[in-house]
Amino acid sequence: MFLTRISTKSNEPSTSPDVALAAEVQAPPAPSSMWGTMRADYRRHGSEVTSGAFISLCIYRFGRWGLQRRNRLARGLVMKTYGFMNLFVANFTKIWIPPHVTIGRDFHIVHHEGSLSIHPDVVIGDRLGVMHNVTIGTNMRGGVPTIGDDVFIGTNSTVLGPIRIGDRVRIGANCGVTTNVPSDSIVVGSPARIYPRLGPFK
Repeated sequence: MFLTRISTKSNEPSTSPDVALAAEVQAPPAPSSMWGTMRADYRRHGSEVTSGAFISLCIYRFGRWGLQRRNRLARGLVMKTYGFMNLFVANFTKIWIPPHVTIGRDFHIVHHEGSLSIHPDVVIGDRLGVMHNVTIGTNMRGGVPTIGDDVFIGTNSTVLGPIRIGDRVRIGANCGVTTNVPSDSIVVGSPARIYPRLGPFK
């Protein structure tokens, strides 16, 4: 059985169902509370208070909560506190997740022994699993990725530019992804080569 590469070279607007992905991801279901979300983060990251991934997500959740305060004074105070804490935490963990990033449910930093950098405008769906030494952001000309549900990004990979990553996509290690990736695909290499899945993903 041979893999068939999916061509992504097209100047025409996409007519794929993934076009609606951004709208679907923009408003993930609200969790019951910030504390409930943080408890889930704690369990997902090994139930270790000292986990760099868990600490970084706590700081992100706090900053995100602060941005949602309607009172200008309260918002300003929370964001000042967030900025002070993040100055130390981000430089220690090497995980940069600005509070402006939209993240769906069950975000999982699988390994935190390296860096992770996410642009503030990135929109992420539910159940993204990301390894270490990953960058998700711009590609010099502006615009950032929108990532669907049940996506995995491997070690040392970059996902750059105004692109859409569909649902159930697996991005392998050392990939440079700068084009749209349809749902149910496997991505390997740099520049990325995109193949359809051979069976259901778990």
